[in-house]
Amino acid sequence: MLANTVRTWVSGWAMSRRTPPPVEKPWGYYIEVADNLAEVGRHVLPETEESLVRSAAASVTVPRTWMKMPAEPVEVEPWLSQGWVVAWEETGHLMAIDLMATTPCTPEGYLVDIEYLHGVVHVRVLDEAGRTAAQGQAAITGEAAVMDRVVTAEAHRRRGLGNFVMRTLADQALARGADMGVLGATDAGHALYETLGWKKHSTIAECIYRP
Repeated sequence: MLANTVRTWVSGWAMSRRTPPPVEKPWGYYIEVADNLAEVGRHVLPETEESLVRSAAASVTVPRTWMKMPAEPVEVEPWLSQGWVVAWEETGHLMAIDLMATTPCTPEGYLVDIEYLHGVVHVRVLDEAGRTAAQGQAAITGEAAVMDRVVTAEAHRRRGLGNFVMRTLADQALARGADMGVLGATDAGHALYETLGWKKHSTIAECIYRP
């Protein structure tokens, strides 16, 4: 179950970010990432075993390559080869939910813009001047929707906009045939998503090759 959730997250993240399709590897998947100063690519492991982590780490020669897997960082740190470090501050949370329609109302003083492009739903909340106050997107991968890039501008926080974006994305995903939501959350996002009924399935350990 957990491995399948990771696979869904991998395929949806790649679709959302419009990267090349994930490439299957003996330990999981590799995704090439372009135009990103912090990351050239990432290995994602659906299952966390010492032999798989060691094999994936040993295959990397390019700095700024990341490796992510469902595990506690302290568990995988001893398995990393020279040049690899745990990105403790980037530790994430793999979360999922059975989607339900809620028909949220647009917050007062804002407008909502919804666009569906290349299998990805984009939701933007605009202020009265037409500036983006909050936004998010969801890649529809058949029966699942992978939520991504949900963010609220600092000047518009604590007004329920993140809540509205997530519920709107869920409604849009349901309308397009998805019935499950998946996402990788930061610590801050984790707290919001829990209030909306999302359940944590695993910690996501994140490591970077920095020789």
